[in-house]
Amino acid sequence: MADEQQTEAAPAKPMLQVINADATPEQIAAIVAVFASLGGSAPAPKRPRSLWATPQPRATYAHGLGGWRASGLPR
Repeated sequence: MADEQQTEAAPAKPMLQVINADATPEQIAAIVAVFASLGGSAPAPKRPRSLWATPQPRATYAHGLGGWRASGLPR
């Protein structure tokens, strides 16, 4: 139990450490951009498809005279 508390309290190591003090901010930004472009993370999860966008055909309603009234009646 004491070991768990010690590991939680320890700060995480930095992912990138600048060793050369002569590096310009532009050089650091360039190397960070290169590492960021490598990715490494999981792709974003797919969003659920809306029922409005389903490819299934929708119900058709009666056409012609009285169609509006018939569209509200139970089938």
